[in-house]
Amino acid sequence: MRAIDVMTTSVVSIKPEMTVRETAKIFVEQRISGAPVVDVNGQLVGMISEGDLLHREEIETDGDRRPRWLSFFSRMDGDAQRYVKSHARKVEDVMTSQVISVDETTSLQEIADLLETKHIKRVPVLRAGKLVGIVSRSNLIQALASTSDDEVQIASPSDAEIRALLMGEIAGQKWSYVGRNVVVRDGIVHLWGSVWSSDEIRATRIAAENIPGIKGVEEHIETQGIQLGI
Repeated sequence: MRAIDVMTTSVVSIKPEMTVRETAKIFVEQRISGAPVVDVNGQLVGMISEGDLLHREEIETDGDRRPRWLSFFSRMDGDAQRYVKSHARKVEDVMTSQVISVDETTSLQEIADLLETKHIKRVPVLRAGKLVGIVSRSNLIQALASTSDDEVQIASPSDAEIRALLMGEIAGQKWSYVGRNVVVRDGIVHLWGSVWSSDEIRATRIAAENIPGIKGVEEHIETQGIQLGI
């Protein structure tokens, strides 16, 4: 799946010349926590979120809460930036201008990685530089909720087919190792071997449970050096 498959196209956008107060009202009315900032030509110029509006002099949340000794050694440009964030009236002065964006063909895997590694909640989707949608964390959760629990079943899979699928899945994982073995009898997957942690046991079991056609999983696994639950 790609951005175009899950993105929200009716995007609430903010103008850079709007005031901070107007933006706060839009957030409340639309029940959103952030929005892209778009100029008169439809070009994306920034993003603004609740985080940009937290420390404001209007509500007396603009004080410097750092220890005094740390404030003494802080750079003046950092102090200036904080002052701008807390006192500026226009969106263009408080928004984040270095925006991370994707296009419509970006995979959900790439988007999920961006949201996680960049510690952001949403990413705008562009087409020829213009905003056409937005993908948020909630969009990814909605995509997950929309999937079916019904697996594509292999017609009467043989034990050999089940084993081949499972061994192929395990072999492609970083936590896999040569000492693990799988035996399948009458549709029951028997896991043999030794692992270093309970997470490896859980991962192996889940890999087995996701193979279509299995009737059950039995574990015959020992831990090496680490006790379960520690």
